[in-house]
Amino acid sequence: MKLLIVEDEPNLLSILRKGFAENNNEVSVALDGKTALEMIHNYTFDVVILDVMLPDINGIEICRRLRASKNFVPILLLTALGTSENIVTGLNAGADDYLVKPFKFGELDARVNALNRRAHQETEKIDTIVIGDLEINGRAKTVKRQDESITLTAKEFKLLYYLAKNTGRIVSRDQILDNVWDINFDMNTNVVDVYITYLRRKIDKPFSVKLIHTMKGLGYVIKI
Repeated sequence: MKLLIVEDEPNLLSILRKGFAENNNEVSVALDGKTALEMIHNYTFDVVILDVMLPDINGIEICRRLRASKNFVPILLLTALGTSENIVTGLNAGADDYLVKPFKFGELDARVNALNRRAHQETEKIDTIVIGDLEINGRAKTVKRQDESITLTAKEFKLLYYLAKNTGRIVSRDQILDNVWDINFDMNTNVVDVYITYLRRKIDKPFSVKLIHTMKGLGYVIKI
């Protein structure tokens, strides 16, 4: 995992950094809220471990600013304030979990791993497109139909994924060239038709229900 630890207490920061690094994580650190916000906006992290009490911008405010900017990186708050009111305030500000100081590193590690797993599972669900018995996972770049894995080339997958994102909508050859081949003008090429044929052999031919349809004079559409 790529972790960001935001903590201004040197001894605790050293322990956390060492512990997570020994577990084969890539660890970055920030000592204050301003630096943390800059790092989160400029780099991608799997989980942010965020102390509530910081010298400039507190952890609660950092949560609010990140969620307001539509940044949904998983955040675990570290707090010395263990009352239910303080915990609720942190969760309502956008934190995904919390841990009250003092704590055992093993528990923190387990919670961070759980946040990372949950985030990846949610991302995978978002990236999965299902059309009838066809399942396309945009994150894993996998395709299944009737639970049978289908092997596609990189360009075949990109074409199928583009069609699938536009399920039920006709897309023209020019739109496909622009979005799949990054060609934004007509080159009098039949590459789209050729790759549609390739896809049909793998996606449609072995199955009774055809999903990829030609709309004469308009383009192609994938639908049940």
